[in-house]
Amino acid sequence: MTKSQLTIHTSTLFDSRKKRFASNISIEVDTSTGLITRTYERSQSLPHQNISDSKTIDLRGFTVLPGLVDAHTHIFLHGYSETPSLNQMRDESLVERVVRATNHARDGLMAGFTTYRDLGTEGLRDADAHFRNTINRGIIPGPRMFVATECIASSGGYEIRHENSLPGIGNELIRISDPADGIYGVRAAVRRRIGAGADIIKFYADYEKRRLRFPAQAWPGATRVQYTPSDKVFLGGENPVFPLFSQEEMDAIVAEARASRAPIAAHAESPEAVIMAAKAGVTTIEHGGIPNDEALEVMKENKTIFVPTLSVYDEEMRRASNYSESNEEEFREILAHTKAAFDKGVKLACGGDTGAFPHGENIRELEFMLEAGIPLLDVLQAATLHGWEACGGDLCGRRFGSLEEGYAADIVAFDGGLLEDLGALKRVNFVMKDGRVYKNNRQESTS
Repeated sequence: MTKSQLTIHTSTLFDSRKKRFASNISIEVDTSTGLITRTYERSQSLPHQNISDSKTIDLRGFTVLPGLVDAHTHIFLHGYSETPSLNQMRDESLVERVVRATNHARDGLMAGFTTYRDLGTEGLRDADAHFRNTINRGIIPGPRMFVATECIASSGGYEIRHENSLPGIGNELIRISDPADGIYGVRAAVRRRIGAGADIIKFYADYEKRRLRFPAQAWPGATRVQYTPSDKVFLGGENPVFPLFSQEEMDAIVAEARASRAPIAAHAESPEAVIMAAKAGVTTIEHGGIPNDEALEVMKENKTIFVPTLSVYDEEMRRASNYSESNEEEFREILAHTKAAFDKGVKLACGGDTGAFPHGENIRELEFMLEAGIPLLDVLQAATLHGWEACGGDLCGRRFGSLEEGYAADIVAFDGGLLEDLGALKRVNFVMKDGRVYKNNRQESTS
């Protein structure tokens, strides 16, 4: 055995490619490359006691999975229940947001998430690319990150909106998207994102661009606009979503991203925007919560991966000032829509819009998928192998999400059997990323 070789023994291992649990599998890891060099089924039994040593990690008795992938995160955001997004983007300092992000990265990793697809800095321009690099250089611990830098939106599409829009009041200092219009304009925006270091191109296919038609109550005691349409969180009401780009513009965004071998994520809530973005050829649809069968059909036809972000829907609805049974019913409709997508054969990936709720609680998205009625093995595949595909698959430059030869040695172990106890998802005993141990409750960390 070479100095860099490490053997990991398991008794219950999730095979994300075959979508099944396998027994008595051992994994050989090259810690110098961080890759799995071999997996095999043991032909001989091992002693019953823990046999861990400097070259062996014994994970028998635990449920072992590939490292989890959160396919929709915002590393620079913390829970909206603590601080509204507006105040985070407008009022928190750069230093505070970066320090918080450092804690977020560790919290996500310790929860078993070895990869983050981070979809927008929300006011910090291209800082995510540099933050990603601090993890890749080994300066701080955290998930492997694939970042979008700024998201692309049309003029006036995704920006901080307030009624005091006199020159020099706020908006000129804080930009939360890269605005672009027209076929040549959106192509230029994609080129700016690639040049800034983006791994992924994200654009807003739709958004609530008419918010100032019925301005929300900006502070407690502010005078409300009277006689507004009935409001439904996310799904319309006084602030409905509208497409931000034409079909030709979306096609151009995708074509330009593909020219640079970058995957594409589209924020799309309305069926119209989902259909347009899927037809354009995006890699993933984010949110897509308004139930519509045609939208699901088009996603299936175009092999679009669906990231339903159930956690943020739940978070926003529970934070609504007028939360009621109707909000709960609305959320049930979103869950049913996600299950309908699964039943139709649309590929799912797990991403909760983490940041809107706390990093470290990422597992909520898996729990909501289970609540929607998606079988456990399919949820685990969505959170592993499909997560790699959402990040771009082989465009990532590294394979992960499966425990097989040539893939990153991203390995997590849960205390308990998931088939008998879903609560085990919250009991993370062991975390390895790229062959390095970051958490091991059985023995001292080798990191």
